[in-house]
Amino acid sequence: MPTILSANRVTKVFPGDGGEDLIAIHDLSLDVAEGELVCLLGASGCGKSTMLSLFAGFLQPNSGQVTLRGQPITGIEPRCGMVFQSYALFPWKTVRGNVEFGLKMQGVARAERRVRAQRFIDMVKLTGFEGRYPVELSGGMQQRVTLARILAADPEVLLMDEPFAALDAMTRQVMQEELLVIHEASRKTTVFITHSIDEALILSDRIVVMSARPGRIREILPNPLPRPRHIDVQFSTEYATLKARIWELVKTELMAQDEPTATH
Repeated sequence: MPTILSANRVTKVFPGDGGEDLIAIHDLSLDVAEGELVCLLGASGCGKSTMLSLFAGFLQPNSGQVTLRGQPITGIEPRCGMVFQSYALFPWKTVRGNVEFGLKMQGVARAERRVRAQRFIDMVKLTGFEGRYPVELSGGMQQRVTLARILAADPEVLLMDEPFAALDAMTRQVMQEELLVIHEASRKTTVFITHSIDEALILSDRIVVMSARPGRIREILPNPLPRPRHIDVQFSTEYATLKARIWELVKTELMAQDEPTATH
């Protein structure tokens, strides 16, 4: 599959409070193929969210280049849809109103908005809740609305920043299953950030293990677990072997991060 999203030797530096700059990402290169679901995995502070913000155009690199279909991303990129950990819904709008919002901003006619929004409301299994407001929904249901709103706007790339982290364990697994079904149906290119090795293994085509700060790519691992994939894949021997290998990589980086004498 052709590359759709690319980072070429990207470095991002933030000014530090004490005058010392913080290097969030250093010389990072990554290509994401069209239709691929890539998970960025690593400890807090390793640059995962910064990299996602660079892909979205919320931030610009200090050096290197980020591109979408070969074109430099120089500002907020409308072809990328961002799903955050917080639900970011309009509390005064119903489920339908929230899902239709992006389509309304695109100038889509009301009748077509209704049809397209309903398709994605049905896809995330919120049929019957169209008239409810966010306050009337559980956390998992609110994140389903967020996902439906992004999908209805039909971005070329989904950028997901730990979207299920705030959910309880059971709801999180349900949402992972739903995302697998949606991705299988849409083949929407997705970059997904997570702290969870299990989540990365369940969802991804490839897992990008990030180093301790400054963020670099420690290793990229293809995920050979068969698709269509279900949560029960975690009971397989192949899953356990992959998880152990990734944990060793992550543990090494966690230990490096904790060393008080480490400098970068």
